[in-house]
Amino acid sequence: MHTRDSLREQLEAMNIDPKGTLLVHSSMKAIGQVEGGADTVLDVLCVYMKDGLLIFPTHTWRQMSPTYTVFDVKNEPSCVGLLTNLFREREGVVRSYHPTHSVAAMGKDAADYVAGEELTRTPCPRHGCWGRLYDRNATILFLGCSLKRNTFLHSVEEWENVPNRIAPFSQDFTVMAPDGQSYIVPQYRHHTGEPSFDVSQQYDIMEPVFAKEGAIGYGQFGDAKCIIGSAVKMGDITAEYLRRDPKLFDEGAKPLE
Repeated sequence: MHTRDSLREQLEAMNIDPKGTLLVHSSMKAIGQVEGGADTVLDVLCVYMKDGLLIFPTHTWRQMSPTYTVFDVKNEPSCVGLLTNLFREREGVVRSYHPTHSVAAMGKDAADYVAGEELTRTPCPRHGCWGRLYDRNATILFLGCSLKRNTFLHSVEEWENVPNRIAPFSQDFTVMAPDGQSYIVPQYRHHTGEPSFDVSQQYDIMEPVFAKEGAIGYGQFGDAKCIIGSAVKMGDITAEYLRRDPKLFDEGAKPLE
């Protein structure tokens, strides 16, 4: 069984900047048996990043729909895993007001980092929380999951204006803030028309290129294999490839070499 100390040692071996910005995509199941369970995992990450900024995605895109339109920032569950839901409920954590692609953050300037998401109009705009990962030279940790979970690449596709990624029509959502204030937030969501295809299922074709160019490294946390990525390097490489081929992630794309 993995312990607080053994997990801390594995995390330290990844050489992540403890004073920097770290976003974590996670699979608790992949980590295996941990003494103290998921709370121990979060304790280790929070202590390691106590002088930096720790971020988890707390997405709600799965449940938000034309008939489910109210995003309660404090109470709405995340649809992307156990650790994200436990993290967002921790003392000192603040959650952004994005109705479908929120994040939760703890640490250095967390409130400033998540501010203004009620002004966004697309899932992952350059000026929002996902674009700020690039500005802060953040590290993105894929803890037991693949690059198919790389929401940051959705943002890169938005910046590069890749066709057929954003819906041509908007949908209004109501964001209920923890202080009781509400906001009407129109969203041009990820495209769901024809051809309908989840492009994120193709994001892992970038792994060989990222590894070759030094944009990612590898580690282990519990039983989980981890990918440690640089937002700047992954962003720059992906943008270059998309400029050459905007259909890079379309259905049928083959792994790159």
